[in-house]
Amino acid sequence: MNFRVYRDDRGIPHLRAASAAELARAQGWNAAVDRAWQIEVERQRSQGTSASFLGASAAGWDGFARRSLIDDTARRCYLSLDEATAAWVGHYVDGVNAGLAQGAGRDPRFAATGLRPRPWEPWVPLGIWLSTHILFAGFPTKIWREEVARALGDEAVELFSAEGANGAGSNGWLVGADRTAHGAPLIAGDPHRAIEDPGVYQQIRLACDEFDVVGLAVPGVPGIAHFGHAGSVAWAITNAMADYQDLYRERLRERPDGGLEALGPEGWRPARVRTETVEVAGGAPVDVEVIETDRGPVVVGGRGATEVLSLRTPPRVSADLGFAALPALLRARTVGDVDRALDGWAEPVNVVLAADTEGGLLHRVAGRVPHRDRENMLRTVPAWESRYAWRGWRPPPRTAVGAVAVMANERGLSEPLGVEFAAPHRAARIRELLHGRRAWTAEGMAAVHTDTRIESARPLLALLAAVDGLSPAASALRDRLAGWDLRMDADSADAARYADVRSAVVLRIAAHPVFKGLATAVADGAWPDELRPWTAFVPRVAFALEGLLGSAALPRADLAEAAREALEDVATARAGRSEDVWGDRHRLTPWQALPGGEHEAPPAGGWPGLSGDHDCVLATTSVPGVTDTSWRGPAARYVWDLSRRDNSLWIVPLGASGTPGHPHRRDQLPLWLTGELAPVVTDWNKLTEENPNDVR
Repeated sequence: MNFRVYRDDRGIPHLRAASAAELARAQGWNAAVDRAWQIEVERQRSQGTSASFLGASAAGWDGFARRSLIDDTARRCYLSLDEATAAWVGHYVDGVNAGLAQGAGRDPRFAATGLRPRPWEPWVPLGIWLSTHILFAGFPTKIWREEVARALGDEAVELFSAEGANGAGSNGWLVGADRTAHGAPLIAGDPHRAIEDPGVYQQIRLACDEFDVVGLAVPGVPGIAHFGHAGSVAWAITNAMADYQDLYRERLRERPDGGLEALGPEGWRPARVRTETVEVAGGAPVDVEVIETDRGPVVVGGRGATEVLSLRTPPRVSADLGFAALPALLRARTVGDVDRALDGWAEPVNVVLAADTEGGLLHRVAGRVPHRDRENMLRTVPAWESRYAWRGWRPPPRTAVGAVAVMANERGLSEPLGVEFAAPHRAARIRELLHGRRAWTAEGMAAVHTDTRIESARPLLALLAAVDGLSPAASALRDRLAGWDLRMDADSADAARYADVRSAVVLRIAAHPVFKGLATAVADGAWPDELRPWTAFVPRVAFALEGLLGSAALPRADLAEAAREALEDVATARAGRSEDVWGDRHRLTPWQALPGGEHEAPPAGGWPGLSGDHDCVLATTSVPGVTDTSWRGPAARYVWDLSRRDNSLWIVPLGASGTPGHPHRRDQLPLWLTGELAPVVTDWNKLTEENPNDVR
């Protein structure tokens, strides 16, 4: 093999080769050896074949992947790549194929499921990227808003607009040179995604004669897309919360030959239709009808339905995922290089921060958002009306960078591009913390990463404070919460009592008669299970609670009564019980492809309790009224120091290895729990070289 593999003391791979091509092979090989099970699961999910070894629980996703044409779109985008980028992706796939047998042989889950990996096609990395991000923009929310409008009227369509549990967010911030101890910028943050076991981000170093970059890679995808430090320049992203996918209401009719036609602005036109079969381990195969109109693939409904919904996405329309930006980012030396590379970015749409050692700073949106009617962003729209057609692409917004720049999924730079944003609390709290200190260091950023203050609690606490006529126990609970410090700390009993009352209020609001029709409609809706999390009623109420308490949707007297009943019920339920704390219930629950299997067993003592909550800077999401456990949170933390790259820090929730029983599978978990960060080691003399054939 024409590359060398080094590891630091946490098993993080540092890959070295003479050329970018050999380095791409090295990265693919390493992904296959360190993360064989993970990348094979992701490949199969992107191709709609995962139920063939995971069983019936995966069949729904496979049907959605087939209907939404993920693999076909990936193939189309690959064939549209420029020659150099296609070759680079091909080198990565060659490396994967060279390492798969070795990686699969190390992981007992292959034998347990009977999965035998087969060689990857060259477009598989693009399929994994699409599969990972197809729900990022939350297009199922448009189904939800349609139901809101039907039940409550058009004026209520944005009543529940809020960042929910099912999307992906991030915190990110940049501190300018005049506010740091070393006189150079710092970039820090944490992507908020479903916590997966193995983790969705892999710490890695890619070095060759052309470049030397450390960062967070997505296993199965070449390069370092979102978070990287190239020595003279560093970059990071957050989700822009942009709306760039549309759902069209389609009318279909059968042709005499058994084919289908769809009604568009120019009349009836042929729709492409075929039937595919999803194989299911331990169960009967499932036939899936795949239909595509001129707008896009049909993802809800099918032949015989009065109306169906088709999904229109930029990659399907343009045959471009923006993958040419990935090798360009690796070669970036300045902010200008990063900026030019991201001009070609497509999916997903991100807000970017970057800084370089020459004083360059960057704050912009990157990605492809179509020009179209605003109604497209809010709801499903009729395919047969030309008003709702796409009309080119919107220019990505950008802004100047001051002493401090913050991005946390709030309205702001990307506001014209979206509908649902995070509440402003995380961004405001980060700015408050950053402006409260000068001479920042990389180590000091842990105080920002781990902040647990929850400002979104104030409206509910104000409502509780106004309630009177309570029993002594309920009155004591109300007064106790009035004195709470608003910190969702794992060892806080007050945080646990707040969570109790919050959930009780959410359930009472969800049961209010004004919402009965909406609750029934979304429960009975005929759409795929993969889209149902976006239409689940109680979680929608939970994440919109702050807004609902300040709206005119419910009478104030009814809200006060809900608060009174919640206090009384929680006080009664807690009577005579020992005091528990937030971390007793707010426990990490990572997504696993084989939940409950012997090879997916939790750590000794079980998955740990967490500090934080959805609206904290430490954004460990729970769903009030449904569960206090957390499956979404910081999927990594990083601090990029532009004064000296070795001053940089990072951490992931679990570890560098994806193999059960490996010493580095979960060894970073204790640090991640406490908010500690591990050093980024780039001195080759401090790393240990290994023989690629002897990798454990």
